[in-house]
Amino acid sequence: MNFLAPIQIKPLPTPIRHDQKIMMIGSCFTEHIGQDFIDLKFDVLQNPNGILFEPASICESIKGYLDNKVYEEKDLFLYDEMWHSWNHHGKFSSPQIKNALNLINKSQSISYRYLYDADWLLITLGSSWVYKLKENGRMVANCHKAPSNWFDKHLISIEDQVSSLDNMIHRLFHINQKLKILFTISPVRHLRDGVIDNNRSKARLIETVHHLVNKFDRLFYFPAYELVVDVLRDYRFFDIDLAHPNYAATRFVMDHFADFAFDESTKHLNQEIREIVTAARHKPIHPESAQHKAFLEKYRNKTNECSLKNPGLDFGKEMHYFSESSY
Repeated sequence: MNFLAPIQIKPLPTPIRHDQKIMMIGSCFTEHIGQDFIDLKFDVLQNPNGILFEPASICESIKGYLDNKVYEEKDLFLYDEMWHSWNHHGKFSSPQIKNALNLINKSQSISYRYLYDADWLLITLGSSWVYKLKENGRMVANCHKAPSNWFDKHLISIEDQVSSLDNMIHRLFHINQKLKILFTISPVRHLRDGVIDNNRSKARLIETVHHLVNKFDRLFYFPAYELVVDVLRDYRFFDIDLAHPNYAATRFVMDHFADFAFDESTKHLNQEIREIVTAARHKPIHPESAQHKAFLEKYRNKTNECSLKNPGLDFGKEMHYFSESSY
């Protein structure tokens, strides 16, 4: 008896490799994917504006990178003793305006250079709901816990989402002719919107993305949303908030992603890297024991061998652990 709905995922025609540059933008599910890529030693730039949920904010952020936008004091606002940007996550906020601007503009500069040479852009869309400032109608990427009466909540139409993303994609392909874009829809459930409005929101994202993927030959879709919602279909695969997929669900998605995105040689290399990275996180009970020293020597040799075969990968942190811990 089959307890999981079958799903057919056609692999990417051009697999993702370690020698490629990958920018990731989007919802908190992007952070899960991104951390896995970072652990596996891929060249990744993740969420340069911080977490973003809806297409309008993502398009605005990418436009800022392409224009190499420099933020000024007039672009920030003071609330609750902190300086914030409506376009950025709270991790860029600071009690000192110059510090906030330095954080933002450093990220802008890095993103500008990275995007012009990136091989892949992974975009994870989380919601079709946007918040607009009542005073001027401006859409914000992050409300920074400002009072709710500052904002109007609005559900973006499919047509508007398609238009925004379409214009952004044309511009990206014009400046970077090797770039490929991979869309996913976040399986995180936005229960604060209510179950009905969450489903309306996700449905618009799905329709938007498939319209675009059918239009451009360098656009692809990975069904992370469907894997969690339609294949797993069980609250035991969510955290206690019933909204975020738990570790088991995330690993299930990433296992399918590996078959979708990587060729066999990359998957084999990923296994080697994961073994080394996991070993370097080992906390010994008896660090002076002969057994632990043998463990360190074993993985020092493994790491050195893998590094020699793959000189583009940085194992500095792991080699430091296996070498320094042996004294």
